[in-house]
Amino acid sequence: MELQQRINAFSKLGAFLKQFSTEDFEQKNNIPHNELFFGGFKHQIKLAQEHNGWFTKTNIVYAIKGWCNSLTESKLNKWTLAYDFAGTNKKKVAIIMAGNIPLVGFHDFLSVLISGHAVLVKQSSNDKHLLPFLAKYLEHVEPEFKGKISFTEDKLENFDAVIATGSNNTARYFEYYFKNKPSIIRKNRNSVAVLTGNETKVELEQLSEDIFRYYGLGCRNVSKLFVPKNYNFNAFFEAIYKWHPIINEAKYANNYDYNKAVYLMSEFDMLENGFLMIKEDKSFASPIATVFYEYYDAKESLQSKLKNEAENIQCIVANNFTEEEIKFGNTQKPELWDYADNEDTIAFLLKL
Repeated sequence: MELQQRINAFSKLGAFLKQFSTEDFEQKNNIPHNELFFGGFKHQIKLAQEHNGWFTKTNIVYAIKGWCNSLTESKLNKWTLAYDFAGTNKKKVAIIMAGNIPLVGFHDFLSVLISGHAVLVKQSSNDKHLLPFLAKYLEHVEPEFKGKISFTEDKLENFDAVIATGSNNTARYFEYYFKNKPSIIRKNRNSVAVLTGNETKVELEQLSEDIFRYYGLGCRNVSKLFVPKNYNFNAFFEAIYKWHPIINEAKYANNYDYNKAVYLMSEFDMLENGFLMIKEDKSFASPIATVFYEYYDAKESLQSKLKNEAENIQCIVANNFTEEEIKFGNTQKPELWDYADNEDTIAFLLKL
């Protein structure tokens, strides 16, 4: 199968997904195999919601919208143009996926198949309904994918390389277990925002998207703020207020109540507005419904600190702070060429 065939298949998948990119699903007439797959995917979305309380329809649709925007022929061509796919040795690549947000492992799935390899997927039990159905759609629009996509719930066997995502603890297990295989092992990472106090209300409103989308469960969610000494949080709290309905969602509210009780019993200092707590803390990973903050003195010293902590950071949200920064409101809108942990997945796959 040629690269262009693979690009065409994924662009057709993008067009299929576009029907589900708003909460009022809209069936189109010009989508291949729609009569077989449209109703079925609606059902899989419903099953995903019922199986995982964090996977609300809003969040599933948001994830789907991101992928239908990326899976266009122009973006797929732009992405793949940077690589030489000629003479790729065809291998079977195992992927162990996380399940913190909907379709979180799709980029690895896409990367393996677009590179010409076969894929063996071990999904998280938290996110097991959407991807197998989309894989079936791919096999219908491009029959040469048949036999190249498999899923397992058992021990991984008969594979040549692995991409595994998990916690720091599971990463140590992965590193030992897969020590004789080419691998990408991803650990815990969090995202941070650097504030100066000069942000506009719009920028702070956009930052709230980086904090609250997917309830803060993604590695691209901002879980920590760096603020200058004597920073006034009033503007921040005013700007994020549009997210206050999130406290009406049971799983989020339960975490908010629990973490607030822990902080109060431990006599920790914190600020809260009824749906988010902020607490001064050196850590990067904050609990649900909490954002940590830390004061900084000088831009240069913070730049040095973040550089030294690069292995723990996925995204830096800021305005004219560092070359690698992401604009406010854009952490959950990565392009195909924005690789997790800054490790080029395609380059890894083409060396196999």
